[in-house]
Amino acid sequence: MGLTIILLLLLLIFYFLFHPRFGKQPSGERLARIQKSPQYKNGKFENENFTPELAEGYGYYNVLTEFLFKKVDRKIPTDVIPSVKTNLKELPLHEDVLVWFGHSSYYIQLQGKRFLIDPVFSGNASPVYGTTKAFKGTDIYNYDDIPEIDYLLITHDHYDHLDYKTIMKLKPKIKKVITALGVGSHFEFWGFPPENIIEKDWHEKIELDHNLTLHTAPSRHFSGRSIKRCNTLWTSFILESKDFKMYLGGDSGYDNHFASIGDKYGPFDIVLIDNGQYNPAWKYIHNLPEDVIKAVKDLKAKRVFPVHNSKFPLSLHSWDEPMIKITELNARSENPIPLITPMIGELVELKNDKQEFKQWWKGIK
Repeated sequence: MGLTIILLLLLLIFYFLFHPRFGKQPSGERLARIQKSPQYKNGKFENENFTPELAEGYGYYNVLTEFLFKKVDRKIPTDVIPSVKTNLKELPLHEDVLVWFGHSSYYIQLQGKRFLIDPVFSGNASPVYGTTKAFKGTDIYNYDDIPEIDYLLITHDHYDHLDYKTIMKLKPKIKKVITALGVGSHFEFWGFPPENIIEKDWHEKIELDHNLTLHTAPSRHFSGRSIKRCNTLWTSFILESKDFKMYLGGDSGYDNHFASIGDKYGPFDIVLIDNGQYNPAWKYIHNLPEDVIKAVKDLKAKRVFPVHNSKFPLSLHSWDEPMIKITELNARSENPIPLITPMIGELVELKNDKQEFKQWWKGIK
């Protein structure tokens, strides 16, 4: 009996460790290209400036103990998160719009092209399904609701941005994948044709058509889907047409790259920037709300959409704290920048800078 249990446990461990959701490490020609990148040093990708995973005064043991055992006033919503379900398939293609799915997943229509960014529709943000569940009401969209996608943009390969189950369900609808160096290895392993995968280093440009350009730019973060970290690159994107420009930030801690991007590409009509799942212990890889205020001014943002919040419990702060703090800090700052704060599924008109949004998180228990 004991031997049977041990064998079953070993089989479960084997199944878990070798499940395709972990993707595949870069190798061959892909690895050779990675090794030529200025960002690849000492066998891994590095940020522009020194970036410890934990801030000064914090240790891995203390952080883990706090997560597992310390009692904190961490509010998880018991109410259903409010939402509006816009029919994406019926949106006229000439309309330039955005629909947010919660956290850092969203859909964009611009200049007749459909973009999907970091989609997670499985209700889970972890390699172990069922351990990091989406809040009630945040998963109103499923795979069948998504139209054919011209460009799938993936900022990096963490599970709350690159979800295996979602990608496999959406696979027949995706024409092209655009991502950072090395991340294409996962997609090729999952059966995507290599010719449909575009991988770029920082500071590169892709002409999508005569009036639509995508640039890659630095962020301050890390990567990895298993024990090995930083074997793929993380990135931010600049999406621009002749009369409109967006910054798609991915995950990042505050650093001087925001000012550099603002000087080179700004001003931006809309900036999407991570504001949530933060902690002082990892301030170098995730913005604190006060960092967001500094970053959007560096970026020369005309309007700001704070994302990376309101769907998954990935930090110890209350679920609504990111939106409360960014709203208060922005209101108190010199020259407040208009905030874009839609409910999940609410239609955002990209070129309507007069559009107003409710503070929908207020009063939710």
